[in-house]
Amino acid sequence: MTTQLTIDYEVAPCSLGWFAIGTTADGLCALEFSDRAEALPSRLAERFPEATLRPRQGEPSPALARVEALLRSPRSAPDLKLDLQGTPFQKTVWQALMTIPAGSTVSYSELAKRLGKPKSARAVAGACAANRVALVVPCHRVVRNDGHLGGYRWGLERKRALLQMEAAA
Repeated sequence: MTTQLTIDYEVAPCSLGWFAIGTTADGLCALEFSDRAEALPSRLAERFPEATLRPRQGEPSPALARVEALLRSPRSAPDLKLDLQGTPFQKTVWQALMTIPAGSTVSYSELAKRLGKPKSARAVAGACAANRVALVVPCHRVVRNDGHLGGYRWGLERKRALLQMEAAA
């Protein structure tokens, strides 16, 4: 029997535009950025086509408050229960991303070496691209070997801003 995935979501403004979080019974499963609040529910639907999405009603959740606090103080450690959904390799990469200190960056190839898979830089980049939890799983801290920012699902300006916020904090 297949269990239907249900995601409750909330949308809020921030210094980077708008963001939405999605939570399941097991924890935070999504954090998306956008320039427009109204675009965020459809982005979540694209990322989780198998899920039933429900807008959260009432008071903002503790998870939303923790993400807002992380946006204000990017060097703080988010105290969030996560529901990371991906392959075993993706989850390994995401766990490694969470060990990169705020204000620091590593290259895709350096991260692959840290994982004991030195020839897997492209696979590491693919895992970063598959990350559904911006900021909390800090794929913005991974750059190209030449130091250039590379790609970022939520836009290079946001990646640059996140790195600048962390460096200044």
